[in-house]
Parts: sequence; structure tokens; C-alpha cells
Amino acid sequence: MAQLPYLPQTKADVEAMLRRIGVKSLEDLYSDVPAEFLHKGAYALPDALSEQEIRDCFAALAAMNASLKVFVGQGAYDHHTPSVIPYLCSRSEFLTAYTPYQCEISQGTLRYIFEYQSLLCELTGLDVCNASMYDGPTAAAEAMMMAMAGTRKKTRVLVSATLLPQVLEVVKTYAKFHGVELGVLKADNGQTSLKALQEELAKDDVAGVLVPSVNRYGIVEDHSGFAEAIHAQKGLLLEYCDPSALAVVKTPGEWDADVAVGEGQSLGLPLSYGGPYVGFMTVKKEHMRKMPGRIVGQTVDGEGRRSFVLTLQAREQHIKREKATSNICSNESLMALWVTIYLSLMGPEGLREVNKMSSDGAHYLKAELLKTGKFEDVYPGKPFLKEFVLRPKTESAAALHGRLEKAGFFAAWPLEEGLVSFCVTEKRTKEETDALVCAIKEG
Repeated sequence: MAQLPYLPQTKADVEAMLRRIGVKSLEDLYSDVPAEFLHKGAYALPDALSEQEIRDCFAALAAMNASLKVFVGQGAYDHHTPSVIPYLCSRSEFLTAYTPYQCEISQGTLRYIFEYQSLLCELTGLDVCNASMYDGPTAAAEAMMMAMAGTRKKTRVLVSATLLPQVLEVVKTYAKFHGVELGVLKADNGQTSLKALQEELAKDDVAGVLVPSVNRYGIVEDHSGFAEAIHAQKGLLLEYCDPSALAVVKTPGEWDADVAVGEGQSLGLPLSYGGPYVGFMTVKKEHMRKMPGRIVGQTVDGEGRRSFVLTLQAREQHIKREKATSNICSNESLMALWVTIYLSLMGPEGLREVNKMSSDGAHYLKAELLKTGKFEDVYPGKPFLKEFVLRPKTESAAALHGRLEKAGFFAAWPLEEGLVSFCVTEKRTKEETDALVCAIKEG
């Protein structure tokens, strides 16, 4: 095997490493691989390019991506990103910062994490926030584990069938490998059934119940009576939320939820083909010692100046190893900074305006689609914000989605029930919405 010129190891280095592991050549490392699967000859690497040629090459590759108008949500939403956010996040003190364990030299990082926690607590109406989680689905799975750790002699966690499918799948995976028994709560007219919940709680083995604030059909769920029924059986109410929507819908704190989790992408993070995103978790104060992830606290230094530190670190993996509350103690905290700047820029009024524009656009689109006669309203009268589902009458969900993609729209996302999901954010104009309706009519 030829020595590659762009690797820093010398021939002597390679020979020393081979002797150390007891083989004579690099080829011996692949002795178990059948010969027909080994690449023979030179690698097909291009010649060196100038800076301009490299830019042109990548521009040509980027042009191969389809640029579609996004009318789909399902957990990832095409909200506007103020231009100042990527500028501030690219500053070296944020972009290159690693870990806040050494508080003496990490005050900037610790401060923005503290501000992130404060903003998410205000948004959810709960007491304590961590900083932060990998994404929304893993945050939901960690909430399930919290419920199991925080209750005694309970063996099950209930999850609503109206949760996003990616959330359900991740929770099921965690449950399988942690020995947690899951029960699925049926939907009643598009939202989690209180009657089904009461029937399951009567078995007296439920540690927690995970329900969505805004569900996979776009319906804003009514959780009246949920907390009372769950707490009467010593269980925890866990809510999965779109944090952007919490500016205008009833918060987890108002529903008396114990834990709120969700995906923070809707707070100004670009879609970015699926990541990186940021999960959040907020809890009532009495549950904070069971929550995973870091918590930054405010204190004063030796001279009485306001300062920030990591607190309750005994819960974390770097101290308690396998006895930690979770293996998650790192994350993309740069994304938490992104969310912090977004919330600071928007403020309560800005968030309400984003939701109003999105809601107005979504209700307009739904009305126009129903006028075409090509759809059936599945859940008439149910409250929705920016997302809704319909049943296509003249073609399959998959065929409609594929046809619209060819017309330049990412819309009509197919659900397994044969329904299609639409979403409108403040980025979509009336002209774009009318063009989508026109493309549907032409089918």
C-alpha cells in the first residue's frame, strides 16, 4: 500500500506502529477482507484547483439542489432567520468555544447559556431549563426516562398517538433499550383522548404521560383535566411543544405540566437539511435534580460581581459516570446561542406577530384548497395555528406530493392515514400561496 503524500506520518512512523500491533504491513490489516472488495490502483482524486475554481465547483454542486417553496412543517419549520444572528454566532469567542467547565475563563459562554435558560423558562412557564439537548425527539425520550426515575413502583409511560412520528420512534428506541414499557394513547377526533388516558391511569402503573401541545395534525390540543388525572395517580405530565407557538397558545406551565420538551429549531434556526438543531427541556423546580444536561446558575465572585457557574454537576456524566442522570452532557450549545439571540431580537411582540402572520396564511391556504373541491376537511372546527391536514379526493397523497415537487413546491406531505399536511410560515407570501393553489388546480 503506497504511502499517501498528504498524511503527516513518515515511513518510519508507520513501521513503528505496525511493529507495535504485531503486523508486517498495512495490507495485513485488511487480511480478513475478500480480495475482490479491496480497491486496486490509484484513487480518482482531481488535480489541485485554484480558489476560484473551487468556488465555481461548489457553486455548480449547490445549483443541483432543488430550490422549492416550503409549505411543510411536521417538526421543522421554515421561519425567517434575522441576518444578525449568523453574524454574531460566527464571532470567534462563540464559534470556537468548547466547554464551560472552567468558569473562570468561560463567563461569556456561561452567560448566554444562562440567558437561554431564562428565556425558555419564560416561554414555557416552568421553573428550570437545561442547556440543552441534542434535538426534540431525544429530549422527549429523556423526559420519559425522567418520569421513570422520578416515580416509584411505576412500570409504564404513556405516549400520545398524535405525537410526531419521529418523536414516537426515538422514544420507542429509548424505551426498548432501557426496559420501559410504553402504552399508546388513542386519538379522539384528532387529539389525545382524555377518556383513553383515564382508562390507562386506572391501572395504577403509569409513571408519566407524553402529549403534544400542537400535534402532528397541526391541532392545538386541549389538555383540560390531564394534569389532575395524572397527578392523582402520582405520575408526571410531559408536554412536547413547538416553542415558537408557545408565544400564543397555552403554555405547559398553564396546563400544570411537570416537564416541557421540544425542538427549538422553530426559533430562527434554518432548516439546513435536518440539522444541527437544538432540543430543550424545562421542568418544575422539584424535578430539576432528575433532569439531564447542564444547568448554569447565577452567583457572585469574590469581589461581589455578578458571575455564572455550572451548578448541580453531580448529576452529570463527567462526575458520576454511569450513575449520571443521562449520558447526554454535551450538545450544540452554539444552537442555544442562536435561539437566545433570536428570542432577544423578537421579544414577545415579535413572536406574536410571527404567529399571527403564519396563522393568517395557513387559514387562507386551507380555505382556498377546500374551494378547489379536491380535498376533504378531516377535522373541521379544530383549532390550528400554522399547520393543518386534509384528505385528497382526486389523487393519492404520494402522487400529489410528487406532482407539487415538480412544480417547485415542497408541500402536501403524505401521512400514513392517506392525509396530506400543509404548513405556512411568515416567509410565505400570498402570491406564493396562490401559485401553490393554482398548481393543485392544474393537476
